[in-house]
Amino acid sequence: MLVADRLIKNFGPHRAVDDISFTLERGEVLGFLGPNGAGKTTTMRMLAGCLEPDGGSASIAGYDCVARRLEAQSRLGFLPEGAPAYPAMTPRGFVVFGLRARGFAAEAAKRATALAIERTRLGEAADQPIGTLSKGFKRRAALAAAIAHDPAVLILDEPTDGLDPNQKDGVRNLIREMASE
Repeated sequence: MLVADRLIKNFGPHRAVDDISFTLERGEVLGFLGPNGAGKTTTMRMLAGCLEPDGGSASIAGYDCVARRLEAQSRLGFLPEGAPAYPAMTPRGFVVFGLRARGFAAEAAKRATALAIERTRLGEAADQPIGTLSKGFKRRAALAAAIAHDPAVLILDEPTDGLDPNQKDGVRNLIREMASE
């Protein structure tokens, strides 16, 4: 489902990612652990097609993340660190917006949105402006947008950042539930 093959990324003279390789099969979950500046986010951005590697290659569901970027990204749910969202939109509107941009018809987008909101336990916050929500609810809104299209692969950068202990457990449980798919 996901292959990183000898990925390298430099920023000027600094090598942020140095020859990283791994493979993930369907149902596997991988976590990156390390200090700030270790290259975790840079690696995820290369896998998501947001940064091009200086060396090596990566693929998602068999599609090269550079040469076939759109095909790879269509099979990817990506939650970047500090995920941007429109403060005037509601989480529900934000998720629908993302699904419609992916080509979902109105009724299919409505069904997928309802499931994503339920899975992320947004509750009544789903219909409040994102700008008025706590950091934890903003994070859950972004997570709902990342999972709504039922991607084959999820890349989550700091998925529990800003969440309280109960919310963190909920996100971990959601990841476990989705892993088999």
